[in-house]
Amino acid sequence: MGWKNPLLLLLSIGLSNIGAWIFLIALNLIVLDEWGSALAVGILYVLKPLAALVTNAWAGSVVDRLNKRRLMVFLDVSRAVLVAVLPFISSLPLMYAVVFVVNMGSSVFYPASMTYMTMLIPKNKRQRFNALRSLVGSGAFIVGPAVAGLLFIVGTPETAIFLNGAALLLSGIVTLFLPDVEEGAAEGAKKLSLDMIKEDLRVVRRFSLHRLYVMMVYFLFSCMIVLTAAVDSLEAAFSKEVLGFSNSTYGYLVSIAGAGYLAGAMVNTVIANKVRDVKLFAFGSVAVSAGYMVYSVSGGFMAAAIGFSLLSFALAFAQTGFDTFIQERIPVEVMGRVSSVYGWVEGFLVIAATILIGAGAQVLSIRHVVAGGSLIMAAVTVLLCIYSLSRAEEKQAERAAIEPR
Repeated sequence: MGWKNPLLLLLSIGLSNIGAWIFLIALNLIVLDEWGSALAVGILYVLKPLAALVTNAWAGSVVDRLNKRRLMVFLDVSRAVLVAVLPFISSLPLMYAVVFVVNMGSSVFYPASMTYMTMLIPKNKRQRFNALRSLVGSGAFIVGPAVAGLLFIVGTPETAIFLNGAALLLSGIVTLFLPDVEEGAAEGAKKLSLDMIKEDLRVVRRFSLHRLYVMMVYFLFSCMIVLTAAVDSLEAAFSKEVLGFSNSTYGYLVSIAGAGYLAGAMVNTVIANKVRDVKLFAFGSVAVSAGYMVYSVSGGFMAAAIGFSLLSFALAFAQTGFDTFIQERIPVEVMGRVSSVYGWVEGFLVIAATILIGAGAQVLSIRHVVAGGSLIMAAVTVLLCIYSLSRAEEKQAERAAIEPR
């Protein structure tokens, strides 16, 4: 297989990612303009992890039993329709309900797309593909807000919302041109039951005990992601209240982070096939935590910018290495269930850690809490690095039986 199908898949992912950024910014403005409440906007950010908690416990049971390509197309088209009706909704609770369902669809889409990627992309091309996927993601991080800003100048936030719906629809159409890599079992959703979910949880538990090295790495990396989310929740407050940055200066800092991720993704695509996945996420994770440490002790813009650049630059390597690691060690037959269950745990921990770090900032100080969170992250990533590298060769035989296509 050449690069035609992987490039089509990257196009679909890019359209979806750009649309997601436009959606996030535009929806915030619509809610703020319509109801004039910062709390109303804040609730939007709670809906995504809540949707993940509701969905991830059973999403893998559906994903592993349905045709992944058809499911991805259905989710793209369904989300496009739901997003397109948002500007016509005048009730805030109803808008929250629609956004919640959209986020549920996104929670199902992730394990479906991850499994489909693993089945579509040959083993010898996965790491390069994941590096390109990071590059597409970083491009969307920059292009999405830029497109949204342009639309706000020439149009309205509602126009941006419609464009997001169109992007999701186009993403679904592009997916239709991708090959069907499995014999689609269409019975999974009809047979979904509590007993099935319980049995699937037991399957994940048995798999985790059997592949202890792989799942310990998965858990430690998820802990790093949880801590980044928790520390990031205080990012704006830390920058403005502790460092004394203005809104424009903070905007520059965010732009630097986007540029750092883009630079890391570009370098990543060059070295992707030359460095093992374990080394990519092991050293990349440590560098991410080092960036947060620099940021947490910074006293001015330059030090904060260095910290942001380092953590965002390294995150591209860490994510690419980790994605390749799990794709090569978790069989596609259970990948949806495993990623969904561990995603549920990660979502629960994100909510708990965010609440904890927010409460800590009230009791202690933002500086101390951010520094403490960064220190814990450093300890987790050092443990991840030592554990994964020391046992990588020993556990080579534990890789899932996934033959190159």
